[in-house]
Amino acid sequence: MEKTSTTTRPPTGLVETAFTVNGEEVCLALDPRESLLDVLRERLVLTGTKKGCDQGQCGACTVHIDGRRVVSCLTPAVQVAGQDVTTIEGVAAPDGTLHPLQQAFVDCDALQCGYCTPGQVMSGLACLAEGHTGTDGDIREYMSGNLCRCGAYVGITAAIRRVAEQAEQAEQAEQAEQAEQAEQSEQPEQSEQPEQAEQSEQSEV
Repeated sequence: MEKTSTTTRPPTGLVETAFTVNGEEVCLALDPRESLLDVLRERLVLTGTKKGCDQGQCGACTVHIDGRRVVSCLTPAVQVAGQDVTTIEGVAAPDGTLHPLQQAFVDCDALQCGYCTPGQVMSGLACLAEGHTGTDGDIREYMSGNLCRCGAYVGITAAIRRVAEQAEQAEQAEQAEQAEQAEQSEQPEQSEQPEQAEQSEQSEV
């Protein structure tokens, strides 16, 4: 990953820009005309983000900026100063374990040539975070900005739906566990009530 010292003065016309990529701080002297996509691929050698149409129409270059999905080919790199950029390289766990959505893409045959897959995964993560997974139609609508020339849309939709269902089941299990714990914490008080009543009766006698 290319880095420049913050103490060096950028050449005339370049803008010194600091931001983070996948949790790592980066400071580069950038031409204001450079797109974030080109900076990621050519300056930082993060080639997981793909260049498709380079016109913001195919979604292959989708990344997250402060948690929001954007097409990096239309985003000037100087505009991300002070922000957090996440690419497909920052999605898996540090030990290499795939994110559940990445694993679901594999399990559901959601890729063929795989060229659009990084952008699909990044948009899929945003779709899940934004809660647009109520129906397959919702998923297709909110993923419509990402094109797949192989036509793997059925698998892509299934993968996103699977992760949404897993998240819902996990939430329900957590709520059930919390309810059970709350019920157990109330039981001692209930068991004390008869004893308290008995003591009250004895005092009245």
